[in-house]
Amino acid sequence: MFIAEIRTVNNRFRDVILRLPRAFQSFEDEIRSLVASRIKRGRVEVSVQIEKEGEESYGLELNVPLVTSYLRIIKELSDHFGLENKVNSLDLCQLKDIILFKPEEESADEVRLGIQEAMRRALESCETMRNQEGKAIEQEFTNRILFIRKCLGEIEARASLVVKDYGRKLRERVGRLANEIQLDEGRLVQEIAIFADRCDITEEISRTRSHLDQFTGYISSEESVGRKLDFLLQEINREINTMSTKASDSSISLMAVEMKAELEKLREQAQNVE
Repeated sequence: MFIAEIRTVNNRFRDVILRLPRAFQSFEDEIRSLVASRIKRGRVEVSVQIEKEGEESYGLELNVPLVTSYLRIIKELSDHFGLENKVNSLDLCQLKDIILFKPEEESADEVRLGIQEAMRRALESCETMRNQEGKAIEQEFTNRILFIRKCLGEIEARASLVVKDYGRKLRERVGRLANEIQLDEGRLVQEIAIFADRCDITEEISRTRSHLDQFTGYISSEESVGRKLDFLLQEINREINTMSTKASDSSISLMAVEMKAELEKLREQAQNVE
């Protein structure tokens, strides 16, 4: 009976580790192909063994060349020393290596079919477990993406107030310094406009939402999407960093930190996704 065991852990690429008896080494490429047909990503440890049912069957074989050598030596002893030359088959059987023990071996076709069937069962079982784990990961992805969207909405709402707060604080600061000197309204408006252009994060917010939409679409796909998720998470992280830098607002920076913490958790789980 052939027994195959498969264990998988997260990895950015596919890495197949085989543990096979020496007699199965010739089937290594076939086993790797079977794994590759079902698993696209991750470290895969495969162990294949054969277990005999009941008592193991042995074949017995007479070591004819050795028997011939023993008989020749016995005759020489008899001729040289004048000993009685009486040797029976039972005496010969007691001599070392006269009888060779060879376990009965399956044919290559039988071994191939046995390995294929064992691997099929193991891969189906592995796939079932991976699908169950995948559903849990998908739900976790969904929850974390919802949290990031919520933070993004708060950042967008706060961004619309940043310029107003800057204009108000600038007027107050200039007013305190100028005392009774008349303020140059045009100059103030120009400074506020420059600040507004510099801290505008509308494009970053729009791109982040687009990336989140893509991410949501990918996790619902039946295709292999692990590397695509990795790429999207890198892009989202880049947009959040830009938002935090450009906004020049402590509240937005704080929310950006919260979003990056969620991204890090998503990145860890994305390693488990094909």
